[in-house]
Amino acid sequence: MRSPFLSAIVFLLFPFFANAQSTLSGTVLTTRGDTVIGANILLEGTYDGATTDINGFFSFRSAEQGAQTLLVIYLGCDTFRQIVQLPNAKLQLAPRLKESASALQEVVISAGSFEAASDRKKAVILSSIDIALTASATADIAGAITTLPGTTRNGESGQILVRGGAGYETRTFIDGLLVQNPYNSSVPNVPARNRFSPFLFKGTMFSTGGYSAEYGQALSSALILQTEDLAPKNNTGVSLMSVGGGLSHTQRWKRTSASLSGSYSNLAPYFALLPQNIDWIKAPQSGGAELILRHQTKQEGMVKLYGSANRSAMSMNYPDAFQPEQTNPLSLLADNVYLNTSYRSQVGKWTMFAGLAYTWNRDSIGSNIAQRKIQQSAQARFTLSRSYSRKVKLKFGGEYLTGRYDEYFRDTDFSQFHVLRKEQYGAAFAESDLVISSKIVARVGLRAEHSGLLQKTNLAPRISAAYILDDNEQVAMAFGQFYQNPEYDLLRRNTDLQFERATHYMLNYQRIRNGYTFRVEAYQKTYKNLVKTDPSTYLSNNGGGGYARGIDVFFRDQKTIKRGDYWVSYSYLDTKRDYRDFPVEAVPTFAATHNVSVVYKHWFSGINTAFGATYAYQSGRPYNDPNTNAFNSGRTPDYHDLSVNASYLTNLAGHFTILYVSATNILGFDQVYGYQFGTAPGPDGRFAARAITPPSRHFLFVGLFINFGQRYKASETTKVDI
Repeated sequence: MRSPFLSAIVFLLFPFFANAQSTLSGTVLTTRGDTVIGANILLEGTYDGATTDINGFFSFRSAEQGAQTLLVIYLGCDTFRQIVQLPNAKLQLAPRLKESASALQEVVISAGSFEAASDRKKAVILSSIDIALTASATADIAGAITTLPGTTRNGESGQILVRGGAGYETRTFIDGLLVQNPYNSSVPNVPARNRFSPFLFKGTMFSTGGYSAEYGQALSSALILQTEDLAPKNNTGVSLMSVGGGLSHTQRWKRTSASLSGSYSNLAPYFALLPQNIDWIKAPQSGGAELILRHQTKQEGMVKLYGSANRSAMSMNYPDAFQPEQTNPLSLLADNVYLNTSYRSQVGKWTMFAGLAYTWNRDSIGSNIAQRKIQQSAQARFTLSRSYSRKVKLKFGGEYLTGRYDEYFRDTDFSQFHVLRKEQYGAAFAESDLVISSKIVARVGLRAEHSGLLQKTNLAPRISAAYILDDNEQVAMAFGQFYQNPEYDLLRRNTDLQFERATHYMLNYQRIRNGYTFRVEAYQKTYKNLVKTDPSTYLSNNGGGGYARGIDVFFRDQKTIKRGDYWVSYSYLDTKRDYRDFPVEAVPTFAATHNVSVVYKHWFSGINTAFGATYAYQSGRPYNDPNTNAFNSGRTPDYHDLSVNASYLTNLAGHFTILYVSATNILGFDQVYGYQFGTAPGPDGRFAARAITPPSRHFLFVGLFINFGQRYKASETTKVDI
């Protein structure tokens, strides 16, 4: 179930500082007069600072006294230093940054990638706040990503689907390490949510194709997330919501920070107030805890540890797979444990990274059938990178993963089977960033993979390049081959299979300047060795294939409307494939030809409120109607959705508080994701059908988030970065 637990929204929506005595503000420009977006400003040796907005403006408060050193740091420029005397009620500054002559010109190639990070130039698309305040997403990473071009909304699963690819073809990585189960467990046609809060991450890179040789095992797309470093300050927060509650505490020391949080959600009271399309026996409930440790070593290295544990349960009367007009009781009990630890440091002239991740996930389904799936994996990863000159940077590394899939199944006739599959997967890669000239940059890489389960090895070349038209404009291309193991569900009967393969070709134009972003990208993707299943023997083979091609367009305007920000995305998709039990090559049920998203956010300073709205359109998706002769020839109605949210900032009993309200599909559009048909015709000779619809036409969320020990002072806020 798409549990709307949003406790992380609160504490990091806006930077406000309490009990400060000096206000430092100004505008950062280069020595040539260009606006510097995303520069980091701080007082050396303190935690006080800010980041410049799209106009180069910054403002923050500090309780420090005496002579302090102000630092302005921006990638590709010399660090700016200025001595300031505090306290000073209002200190106006005008830093000017000089482009560094010794820094390596960073290779930022836009083809296939949307990036958001504080330390990148020219590629800022979505931030954590963008994700939290995207109205239709309800702070779900996957929900926000689906407002970008190249994606198709999949309301029945909640997963990210990219350029004609199935959900399993998009993989999630945290600090370079694969996340085995990025979504909460659910049952078919009941959407799941991404497990992680967007505020865990300082960097988000969403690749719609052609991604780096660093990453593998994803045919279509990679969502690459980089976690935050040290927490900025001590913090205690409480969240009270229409679906549950949470409690968190963060402690900051000089070089170490620790955070512990717990949450519980129960949708039964909510379902009692608003009617549902599902006959719930037991509404979804979940409880979990998170631990985050960060430590900065004396050598300026960073050690990180993240751990989470979660249990969820639900039960309902679920449509029968063979006779959809009938229902059977269905229950799900799910447990998940995830651990991720990493170390990054400078070793001589090399930057070293080492990481470990462990996942354990158990889903137990009970009905007139019984199924228990336990999936676990442990992964180790190591990389080294070095700049040899201003024109050459090398990165190489390797990873090893051991996995185990254990499934028990009992059918309606009490027949049963047990499947145990073990994987030993290894990979190595090398990649080089090259500055060929002042106008041409490139990235060339090669990845090698071996699967012990399949007993197969592959080599995957990757190349991307960009021609720089000016400082904010480029034309880019990318090519790459990508391999992925068949899903474990397809390896039940036999493992004599090959890697599935996709080849990507992309051509891209991008311009980012003065608060405007425009990009357009054309692509072609070909599939080979997709897994097909023989309906008579249930054996799998690699006889499938297919293609996807199209055009993606994205425009964002953070300049025209004062305190306003909006983006528009459009995708055209032409795709067909022959895989699984398809009798012929056809458009898959999860693909839509046209996808449109319009996202708007606005800060109303007079009422201390951030408002957001999202409109989404999607043309009808295919479905197979056995009452006709043509496979997948049916089309669902077009999809429409208008969602809104609002965040009101105030103080409650002297503590910084946010009241957050979100509502989806406020115009009440009828949304149909597909149809389920029976396996045998009725007395009239036709197959009975059931429409697959959302659990509810609307979803309303209300949350009150209290941040103890901090105060919100509206009079001190001259700019809120939405």
